[in-house]
Amino acid sequence: MRKQIAAANWKMNLTLQQAESLMNELMATPYKLKENQEAVFGVPFPYLINVKSKLAGKKNVFVAAQNCYDKTSGAYTGEVSAEMLKSINTDYVILGHSERREYFNESHAMLAAKVNICLENGLKPIFCCGEPLSVREAGNENSFVETQLKESLFHLTAEQLRGFVIAYEPIWAIGTGKTASNEQAQQMHAHIRKVIANQYGKEVADSISILYGGSVKANNAKEIFEQPDVDGGLVGGASLVTADFSTIINSLK
Repeated sequence: MRKQIAAANWKMNLTLQQAESLMNELMATPYKLKENQEAVFGVPFPYLINVKSKLAGKKNVFVAAQNCYDKTSGAYTGEVSAEMLKSINTDYVILGHSERREYFNESHAMLAAKVNICLENGLKPIFCCGEPLSVREAGNENSFVETQLKESLFHLTAEQLRGFVIAYEPIWAIGTGKTASNEQAQQMHAHIRKVIANQYGKEVADSISILYGGSVKANNAKEIFEQPDVDGGLVGGASLVTADFSTIINSLK
């Protein structure tokens, strides 16, 4: 059974004191994670060590960086390498978030290099893909997302892709309060799985966790996660609220 994952993406939010308070509240709040379920906390770089320490000894909970650079080391002021992240026991790295693609011009080729360097360092990518509103309205969302997958992931071997994590984020539903319907989410997740199956076979495709990342909230998570090809969520704003994120964790199937 593939992993079901509730992944928090704090983005550029919270002071250290606020982050510590949120984690203390979450660790004290009842939530249940089954054997096939994970909670992942995607936190700003300065808080990775702190949050990792708070998760110590707890089962099926992990920490994620929100990005890394595509070079091993060198004169790249302000960047953080995969090797650095591994040295502080980071588990996951969020790659290709729509905000990174838009504001920092991250290309398919750059993301392919980031995927490579994460895997080389034993870090698990959460690879983001998704279409803007103009593409959705033109009816070209399937081919748009397919290109993102092919250009950044299809150089990998089947073994490298087995158990991979992909997050589908309809860009028009991020932070807007709009959410893709359950049917729209399922349709795209099924399409992503089919595209991977066509290249790597059904067994590999069925091993991949595909998260939904478009305004997941406490009041809609359960019905979204019930869709057969939706394996959890990449959660933004709701992950900053203790009661909301614990409800989302408990909504995993």
